[in-house]
Amino acid sequence: MNPELDLTLERVIRAPRAVVWKAWTDPDRFAQWWVPAPAVCRVERLDVRPGGAMVTRLSEDGERFGPHLDATFLVVDQEERLVFTNAIDSSWRPAKPDPIAMTAEISLADHPDGTDYRIVVRHADPASRALHEQLGFADGWGTVTKQLAELVEVAR
Repeated sequence: MNPELDLTLERVIRAPRAVVWKAWTDPDRFAQWWVPAPAVCRVERLDVRPGGAMVTRLSEDGERFGPHLDATFLVVDQEERLVFTNAIDSSWRPAKPDPIAMTAEISLADHPDGTDYRIVVRHADPASRALHEQLGFADGWGTVTKQLAELVEVAR
């Protein structure tokens, strides 16, 4: 972790790792928490394997959907770690995503109360990290992490 380039978030989710993993890898469950409510997510592709696509669309009104994320999975370690980037799109083309390029690493580990859930979002330079922080990294990723926890903690 490099504090000049990376943003992080940690939380204990009171659900087993397998349940948290399923919420990340099942398109129907993923769509339920991936964007901050009241916005709605549509999952177009969720091919959870190295080189697989992660494509989502977002709607503020539940009817008109626009682009949200077009990314590629880099690492998939069953029930332990997911790494994806939007610097390479789902067609394996170099991308210049708006507003920033990032690589996100999601780590899951056993915790006495459920799952130790950690996010590290890496940026190419301090300016990109600062922009992501200004745009609301803590609120955005914090909100969807809370929504994920609410979904899986109920599902136990």
